[in-house]
This record gives sequence, structure tokens and C-alpha cells, in this order.
Amino acid sequence: MSTTASPAGASGHARPVTIHDVQRAKEQGEKLVMLTAYDYLSAQILDEAGIPLILVGDSLGMVVLGYDSTVPVTVDEMLHHTRAVVRGAPHSLVVGDLPFGSYQEGPQQALATATRFLKEAGANAVKLEGGARMVEVVRHLTDAGIPVMGHLGLTPQSVNTLGGYRVQGQSEAAAEQLLTDAKAIEEAGAFSVVLEAVPSEVGRRVTEALSIPTIGIGAGPATDGQVLVWHDMLGLTTGRLPRFVKQYADLRGEIANAVKTYLHEVSDGEYPAAEHTYG
Repeated sequence: MSTTASPAGASGHARPVTIHDVQRAKEQGEKLVMLTAYDYLSAQILDEAGIPLILVGDSLGMVVLGYDSTVPVTVDEMLHHTRAVVRGAPHSLVVGDLPFGSYQEGPQQALATATRFLKEAGANAVKLEGGARMVEVVRHLTDAGIPVMGHLGLTPQSVNTLGGYRVQGQSEAAAEQLLTDAKAIEEAGAFSVVLEAVPSEVGRRVTEALSIPTIGIGAGPATDGQVLVWHDMLGLTTGRLPRFVKQYADLRGEIANAVKTYLHEVSDGEYPAAEHTYG
């Protein structure tokens, strides 16, 4: 994404990112970059680095709150973290995830929830999972002036019906259904759609069929952009990671070493030294 459409601030860019910049990036063939953030400091780092899109994902339930899935995450928890991110990222476009149970009842419930994300938390847009069955919800929100990002493929809130975290769209019928869902979400007014854990060829087909941008996470290189979970790409998470995750650092190891050094220095009386005390 060009610097003219990227965040301002320490990175030197001119203005906040809008959904029009996101659309323009697709039209001009520029890759979109999105990362998750869940607190003020990480959001500030991303904003200053020039990341145009920040997702306050309900993945915070697993990487921040210690839940075993995204299902238990509440609206109040999402609003709490979204507020912090918005304060730290005045130039990135901040998207808040609508958690499970906060929009599935229909358009009126979805509007009530999404309105809180914009009014109370300051989010610029919301994200929700689901395809054709969510068309009326997406249309109702966009008609009310709330930008919506869709989410198709592996939809973590539906992990219980999907039978686990599995690649989606592998059969021709499943790929066609995903394409149908993506077109339905676009027609309903979504400004973009996340494609998670689908074969690269399916990611390409959907991207070429839509006029709105696709943002992939395990959907191959042909999507219009990419998103990763902040903790995953920095090497903070443990255990078996999805194939699509690339770790750009080993911060867990660095932090552990720093903590151990602090532990030993305090235990041995090395810290605080004279330069760390007041005369």
C-alpha cells in the first residue's frame, strides 16, 4: 500500500487510512498489510511503523486472555481492547471483531453491537464471520454507515461446527460455495473480506472474482493483502503453529533471557547499582 494511503505520525505519512484507500490499493495492484493488536503499546508501534490496517481480533481471547478458543470472548472485552488500540493508532484504520453471539441473531442485534464499537471504542470498521447467511446483517450495517469487513474460509467462531481448525474450500463444491459467499458479502456492501486457511488456488479465484480487496491468512500469495496475529509473527506464542505463520522474531526467547538476567541480578544484589539510585 502506498505511503500516501498509509498512517501518518512517526512514519512520516500524511493522513489516516480510510476504506477508500483500501479499495484504491486493490485497484492499483498494491498489497494491503494488516496485523492484529490488542493494546495501546503494540498499536502505537504498528501505527508508527506505517501498518495501514489493524485488526483488534477476537483472537485476543486465546493470545491475551488464555481462553481455548475465540467463542468465550465478550463484547465488553472486545470494546476494552479496541479502545486501547484506537488510542495508540490514530492513523491506522482500526477494525474491531464482533465476537460470537453478538450479531448472529440478526440485523438489529448486529447494529446495536457494531454501533458500540464505533461510538464507545472509536473503531473505524467492524469484522464479522459468515457468507450468504450474513448478507442481511452486512447490508443493514453498511446502510447504517458502518463499514464491514467479511471473514470466510476457516471461521474460528464456528470451530465447533467445522470440527476443528481445518483448511476449508478443498473440494470443488466447497470452493464454489466460498466463492458464492464472497460475492454475496461484496454485493451486500462489505469493503473487504478476510480469507482464512483455504487453498492458494481458491484464494486466487476469489480475489480475481471480487472488486473489493481480499486479505489472506493462509490463503496464498494471490490475495490483495495479508494479515497475521501479532503474537505469532513476533514469536511470542508457543506450541504448534499453523503452516501459514512466519515468525519474524523470537521475542519470547529475548524476553525470557531478559527476565532471567533481571532475576539473577536482583538475587545477587547487582541491581540496583549506584547509577540506578537517587542521591
